[in-house]
Amino acid sequence: MSEPLAPDPGGRLPVAIAVPGGEKAAVSTLGWQAVYRMLAEEPGLAVERIFPDKLGLTDGGAPKTRESNSPLSSFPVIAWSITFEEDFLSLPRTLQAAGVPPLAAERPSLPLVMVGGPPAFLNPAPIAPFVDIFWTGEADENFIPFFNMIKQLVFDGDDKDAILEAIKDYPGIYVPGRSKTPVKRVVSGPTGCLTDAAFSCFISGHAAFRDTLLLEVNRGCPYGCRFCAAGFIYRPPRLADMDELKRIVELTDPPKVGLVGTALTDWPDLLPFLKWLHGKKKKFSLSSMRADGINEELLVYLRERGIRTVTLALEGASERLRRMMSKKLKSEDFLNAVRLCARYGVNHLKLYLIAGWPGETDTDYDELKDFLNEILSIRSEELGGSKKHFMRITIGVSSLVPKPFTPFQWAPMAGEKELEARMKQLTLMVKPFKGVTLHHDAPFQARLQGMLARGGEELADFILLAAKHGGWKKALKRWDGNMADIIDRERGENEIFPWEVIDVGVKREYLLKEWKRAKAAQTSPKCPSLECEKCRMCGMEEMEYGEEKGEKES
Repeated sequence: MSEPLAPDPGGRLPVAIAVPGGEKAAVSTLGWQAVYRMLAEEPGLAVERIFPDKLGLTDGGAPKTRESNSPLSSFPVIAWSITFEEDFLSLPRTLQAAGVPPLAAERPSLPLVMVGGPPAFLNPAPIAPFVDIFWTGEADENFIPFFNMIKQLVFDGDDKDAILEAIKDYPGIYVPGRSKTPVKRVVSGPTGCLTDAAFSCFISGHAAFRDTLLLEVNRGCPYGCRFCAAGFIYRPPRLADMDELKRIVELTDPPKVGLVGTALTDWPDLLPFLKWLHGKKKKFSLSSMRADGINEELLVYLRERGIRTVTLALEGASERLRRMMSKKLKSEDFLNAVRLCARYGVNHLKLYLIAGWPGETDTDYDELKDFLNEILSIRSEELGGSKKHFMRITIGVSSLVPKPFTPFQWAPMAGEKELEARMKQLTLMVKPFKGVTLHHDAPFQARLQGMLARGGEELADFILLAAKHGGWKKALKRWDGNMADIIDRERGENEIFPWEVIDVGVKREYLLKEWKRAKAAQTSPKCPSLECEKCRMCGMEEMEYGEEKGEKES
């Protein structure tokens, strides 16, 4: 797609969409692009993009928009799309660089600073002192009317205080200190059906996925892995309609399509859609797949179409840890997927693992070593000493970061030294294995993410220190708070959490029950998805969303 021309703001409300991390990261992220498309198509809005870097600057200077090179401070509405907690730092840095006070209390007049994205309804507390308005959830049918409401209030000459009072109880809106809490998360579309599949607005050779249309196949996940926030905050699980995805591909006509989703192999139309893409002479790629969803027919077709890399998520080092997280994955199914990959010529097998589980022991990792030996034996057996083909294996290890609105929101996080020792152990474990490499994250960064994910509004001071003094580590030395108080202890069963100003629809009682089952290493059933009202387990049956909400309102 070509770059859009600068919009003419005459008679329209200027809105800047800020996406942290620079352009390359921005055009590789789906969420904000779906929002941009909705806003840019609305005739009453003049939308421009800005991609601040780590210092809050653009192209080495003051933050200015891409379309008209206008200063960020000239926009009455600055809408932020934030995906990761580490991006919190970009918020005060960019505002300061634009000459806009970062603290909402120091901005008595416009601009309105608005934030959307997963942190807005996972835990908005750490950045609440910077933000005037949070959009909590997905962009539903109320999204555009909300912006038109803002436009009318601004054009009527209402001051900031009057605007915030007028919108504070709008569906899905959280105005810190004003809205009645908890604010219900916004869910778009009916149960089971993904009616608003996100897709790339900008297909770029500068993106992490070059010249690729990213296309959302499913939202949410039925497996309910206890560590995974997406499996809880995007309930109910929804699957896209193949005809709608075909329409999007024909509309955009990209050279390549990247399928995105948490449970791709659960989509019954996956293989028919891939065959349709091939018929249209489109290349394609897939994100991580569940091992038990890979069968011979699918893998043979992927290899015929030139797919050389397959990514499988093992997550837990042992069967006990996989029961703790309720992974619902049989070892034999995982090994069978490895066997198929080796048999049909996959060049690169990527495995994902998470370390730092509460109560994990060396015995769990002894079991992992045995399991890896089984994987290598299968590889050798299937390859049969072939010199023409070899399947290299890369193991990516991340530290467990307990997240809000998951059963692990009560869990302590492993210490930095403990995590470093585990990563060193894993590195030494795989060293003798031929064709196996291991990469792991930085435990400090993981623990920083854990603190930002589960902290309260007191973290705003910490974030400001980081913005002023050059980064997170320098800020920790100056901050009078204590990271250990936030992440190093098991939370009390009745402790009130700062993120509970939001209601994601999943009951606290259900999450607590799942936390207790996790500690007992007991698995739980999958989310029934299409039978939400019959299940009545997690509380989502009480939510109103999409078409069902519209029917009640009418």
